[in-house]
Amino acid sequence: MLELDGLSVTYRLAGGDVHAVRDVSLSVAVGEAVGLAGESGSGKSTIALSLLRLLPRTAQLEGRILLGGEDVVAMKWGRLRAVRWSSASIVFQGAQHGLNPVRRIGEQIAEPLLVHRLASAAEARSRVAELLEQVGLPAWRARSYPHELSGGQRQRVMIAMALACSPQLIIADEPTTALDLMVQAQVLTLIRQLIASHGISLLMISHDLSVLADVCDRLAVMYAGRLVETGPSDSAFQHPYSKALSAAFPTVGDPASRLAPRGLAGDPPDPSDLPGGCAFHPRCPVALDSCSTTPVELHPAGPDRHAACVLVEETC
Repeated sequence: MLELDGLSVTYRLAGGDVHAVRDVSLSVAVGEAVGLAGESGSGKSTIALSLLRLLPRTAQLEGRILLGGEDVVAMKWGRLRAVRWSSASIVFQGAQHGLNPVRRIGEQIAEPLLVHRLASAAEARSRVAELLEQVGLPAWRARSYPHELSGGQRQRVMIAMALACSPQLIIADEPTTALDLMVQAQVLTLIRQLIASHGISLLMISHDLSVLADVCDRLAVMYAGRLVETGPSDSAFQHPYSKALSAAFPTVGDPASRLAPRGLAGDPPDPSDLPGGCAFHPRCPVALDSCSTTPVELHPAGPDRHAACVLVEETC
């Protein structure tokens, strides 16, 4: 359904080039859910926006983004407008900022249907009621404004909008970050049910590996704009960064993990001034001398798993 082939994104800024995404290759099969994880600034949201060419003019794309076999990078604007929402849609991070505050939510859900001429005005109203019920909201909520809804309800509206034109792929960028744990669990359950019942492919982006593992079939971990590990969501991580990212979340009911969190020291590198070799080596607790000079590509690290680490390479 989706294939990234050597995708690189560079922001051309007055102070110099910023290499936000570097040579990323990743695929999402039909009906598959893939999770993309990493710290803030790792390039996750840049990838999400690049899939439908929503990046600012300062961004330069290299490589290919194949959506159903078509290269999004090479599409003309007319074809790109036809693909957005109908073939692939996006659930943005923070529904409060993704919805127009002065328009009723029913109008906003119906808009892609009307723009793509997939329904008449009467058919669109009927479809809106159906979509709201699918995401667990009563049909009369179509007359509400965004400020009249809770955070979880607004997120459900965003999911309804993404489903409006029956796309084959949904890109969900941190869809539960702003929600409390109870509402987060409800939204995740809803996403799982919808992708299973509609056969939709999903690329879900989050910094929370537990959320991604709960929904996705495969996980991909990014660091400093590159993929450092990919593999099934139900098998153990091998890359030191993936392990540290997973261990950074405290265990519920375990006072030791709450009082002494196992986070990762330091900050991610500046994408405009990346270190040589493996970009993770300044923070890696098991780095070798060669890690500062020799970049490591993804290579087999177990069944259906790939990791970019010289220690994993030696072990395997």
